[in-house]
Amino acid sequence: MTNNSLDRETLERLTQSFTETFNGTDIDAMMSYFASDGILYDQHDGAQANGEAAIRAAFQPQFDGDFGAMQFTTEDLFVDTKQGKTMVSWLCSFDTKRGRTGWRGLDILHFNELGKITVKRTYAKAKVLQLDLVESK
Repeated sequence: MTNNSLDRETLERLTQSFTETFNGTDIDAMMSYFASDGILYDQHDGAQANGEAAIRAAFQPQFDGDFGAMQFTTEDLFVDTKQGKTMVSWLCSFDTKRGRTGWRGLDILHFNELGKITVKRTYAKAKVLQLDLVESK
């Protein structure tokens, strides 16, 4: 399905703004970027969250600060206006008892004609990415 109703500037702005919401604690602000139905979050570990409630549950620990303060910094952004998709690569960093650590990853985002996310696919580049084992400050 093609989506050419969103221009490059709009897709860039939506993607950057969405990525920046992960630096805060407002899960409602983050969820406001998703379409209300037919949405999928394909997680870095291969698990999938289908629908608004499942996506919220998948992100709740992060926004509750269970892993400590996380900082996402955008590195690259690619835009496909014909398909209404973006790919943003980022560096996620946070502090642990052993010092600053982090990993690189990327999100592929699919937007509908209203500028809402319908699919979020996350890929991570890390030797071990098990946040539940991280010793936060």
